[in-house]
Order: sequence, then C-alpha cells, then structure tokens
Amino acid sequence: MIKANTIPHPLVAIIPVVVLIGLLATAITLFGSDSLSGGSQIALLMGMAVCISLSMAVYRVPWQTFEQQIKATLGEVSITLLILLCVGMLAGSWMISGIVPTLIYYGVQFMSPQFFLVSSCIICAIVSLLSGSSWTTIATIGVALLGIGHALGISEAWTAGAIISGAYFGDKMSPLSDTTILASSATGTDLFVHIRYMMYTTVPTFLITITIFFITGLGKTTGVELHVSEYTEGLSRTFNISLWTLLVPLLTGVLIARRVPSVIVLFASSVMAGIVALILQPHILSEIATGTSPIVNANLSVVNSIKGLAITYFGATAVDTGNASLNELISTSGMAGMLNTIWLILCAMCFGAAMVASRMIESITCVIIRFVRNRISLVSSTVGTGIFLNITTGDQFISIVLNADIYKEVYKQEGYETRLLSRTTEDAATVTSVLIPWNTCGMTQSTVLGVPTLTYLPYCFFNLLSPLMSIIVAAIGWKIKKINV
Repeated sequence: MIKANTIPHPLVAIIPVVVLIGLLATAITLFGSDSLSGGSQIALLMGMAVCISLSMAVYRVPWQTFEQQIKATLGEVSITLLILLCVGMLAGSWMISGIVPTLIYYGVQFMSPQFFLVSSCIICAIVSLLSGSSWTTIATIGVALLGIGHALGISEAWTAGAIISGAYFGDKMSPLSDTTILASSATGTDLFVHIRYMMYTTVPTFLITITIFFITGLGKTTGVELHVSEYTEGLSRTFNISLWTLLVPLLTGVLIARRVPSVIVLFASSVMAGIVALILQPHILSEIATGTSPIVNANLSVVNSIKGLAITYFGATAVDTGNASLNELISTSGMAGMLNTIWLILCAMCFGAAMVASRMIESITCVIIRFVRNRISLVSSTVGTGIFLNITTGDQFISIVLNADIYKEVYKQEGYETRLLSRTTEDAATVTSVLIPWNTCGMTQSTVLGVPTLTYLPYCFFNLLSPLMSIIVAAIGWKIKKINV
C-alpha cells in the first residue's frame, strides 16, 4: 500500500470528509434522489481534490503517491465492476424470462386480510431478493400493497413499515443488490461469503419482524376481500407463467451452495434465464426487439428472439401488460442500468485511495481506535459510525464506502475477518438510510409511498432491529473469530 511518510493531524485529516459531507448535502438539495446520477460523484471527486491539495501543499506528498494508490485501488475493484455488469444481465433476464413474474403471480394469491401485513412483508422480501432493488420493489408492488391496505382499513404507517422491512431484507441479502456488492467489495470480502455471514444477524431479525407483523395482523378484523386479479390477470396475459421457470433460481442456489465464484454464478444464471426466455417468452423478446406488440406483429422469428434477449442483457426493456404498475415493475435496465453505480464506485474508490495514500484515513482511525476496548465496542462503534454517516452524508452508498475505509485497518489490526466489517456495515448503513428524512432513500420512499418518513419509521422493525442485532451477536460472539495477523 502506497502512503505518505507523515501522518496528518486529525484536524487536517477530517477536512476532506467535512468538505465531502457539505458537497453531498448540496448535491442532494439540488438534485434530490437524482444526485446519484452525477452530483454525488462530483462531490467525491471534489473531496478527493481537497485531500490531495492539502497533502501536497502541507505535507509535501508527491502526486505519484496518489497516482499509484489510485491505480492499485481501482485494480482491486475490477472484478466488482464485472460482477455489476453480470448483475445487470441477471436482473433483466430473470424478469423477462418470467421467473420474477411467476413468483409474484403465485405470491399475491396467498394473501388474506388477517395475514396482509406479514404477507406484504414476505412478498416484498421475495421480489426485492430476486430483483436486488428495494427502490423498484417499493415503487411498484409496494405502492399496490399500500392501496390494498388502505382498502382494508389498515394504517398506512403499518403497511409502509411492512413493505419497507421486506424490501430492505431482500435488498440486503440479494447478490443482485448494488449495496450488497458495494459493502463486500469495499471491505475486500467475497460477495457470497458476505451474504452467508449476514444470515447470522439478518435472518433472526427478519423472523422477529414477521412475527410482529403476524401477531399484529391477527388483531385486524375486516371483511373486505383482497383484489389481486389485476396483477394476476396482467401477468398471465403477458407472460407464460410456469413453475418450470423456478428451476433457474433453484440451480442458482445450488451453485451458490457449492461456493462457485460470484461472477460464474451470476453469468451462468443469466444464461439459464435467457434459455428459459427463448423457450417460454419468445413473444416478449419479439416485442422488445421490434418495439411492436406481438398481437400486431406475429413474426416471432428466431432472429427477433435473439435480438430481444441481447437487448434484455445490455439495455432497457419495457413490456406492455395493460397495467401501469405492472409495466413499471417488469421494466428492466440491463447492464446499462449499472453504469451509475459503477461510476459512483470509481469515484468513491478514488476518494478512498487519496485518503489512504495521504494517511488521512489512518489519522482518523487512530483517534477512533482509542475508544475500542473489545469486540463489542468495535462493532458498536462501526454501527454508530454507519448511522452517523447516513445522517451526515445523506446517502447509503457513500456511508458504506466511508465506513469501510475508516474501519478496514482497525479490523485488520484487531485480527477480525473482513466479513465482520462488511456485515456490520450493512447492518448499520444499508438499512437505516430509509429512516432518515433527508437521506436519498428516506426522501424517495416517503415520496413514492406518500407516507412521511417519521410516520412509517416506528413500524420499520427490520430496519430498526438490524443494528441492534449486530451488536447483540457481537456481544454473544456467535460465529465471530479472530484470524492470525
């Protein structure tokens, strides 16, 4: 690791972070939830510029030191960028092949009034787990569930809490999720190692959450029938709904269980889903390829199917189901949809590399480590910092990267595995972002659902309990071990 010779004073080291926070706040004010499309990236580059300028002017750190560290850091995330592109392929192919629509089709039919809250939480968890996006899940199936809950006379705060809890569970545990990928890559942890290790805190938290919603739902008395026919009819009219499509996630699960490398799993799953799409959904692929409804264009040629599949892998797709909510739910963006995340990662890693090369991260870490006395205080400090960064930076992506940068060396010095840091970062930074009104997640979800952040906050049990569970598991020491350093 290429570093400067002199450790900056902590008051100097904190300046780029303060500047970054101020610029991120400005970007969020100006662009809102669109700040990830460029505003946040500019803020990161400006923060990097401040770090480099201070180091070169005050501590005489040569530019070559930063250049070499940036090259080394970007090299470390090259596989992550490839994973993100494979994720884009997978997200598109799983949707268009009918895998996700089949699960939605059967999932919504199992709901009943008394079990509405727990069903909503589980359905959102499944959709988010398969799509890798809490935002898409909440903006589509979540909005529909909120309307159903309103018709049943169930408080919108409770419904929103169930939707958000489920969506963020799926987002956190999905190998398709950009936050999951970011947390694993920022800490140098294998993606599936990270996901498996999160199960020790995430699964108990989710079980407690659905138990709360289950007990609460039993107390709801209503004779209103759930109307799910619009969704089921729209899906069955558009897709060839078949349980055979579920062979793909089953085989994907087998590959994950056998610990096949992430890139191979994601790519293989995309290919399998593509084959299913060619067999079961040629009419949809033709529509994607020609831009014409298959009812109008009966030319379901092999060429059109292959062209449609290629577009599904790399670009945006839109299929008309006759239902606006469903249209939004099944739209995909392929590899192109990952470019903003890739851009953000590149800029974030450049900022982190500058902070490492200048030894400013080391200076800040030295201050923090003075308060670390044991495993519990280390994990608690990581959780607290993750939440603090969510509050101050207003964005979960930035919080994940900064949290990883701050604590990476601390965990190494204390002899703990990187997977403990990646899990703790997700338990804190990923799930609490939606609870903060000025965070991009909080702003987006409150706007989409039409429920103020502080109104749904007390009912987002999964999001509230996750940080606490991380600390509890650390106190118990369950599956936490030191490594030789």
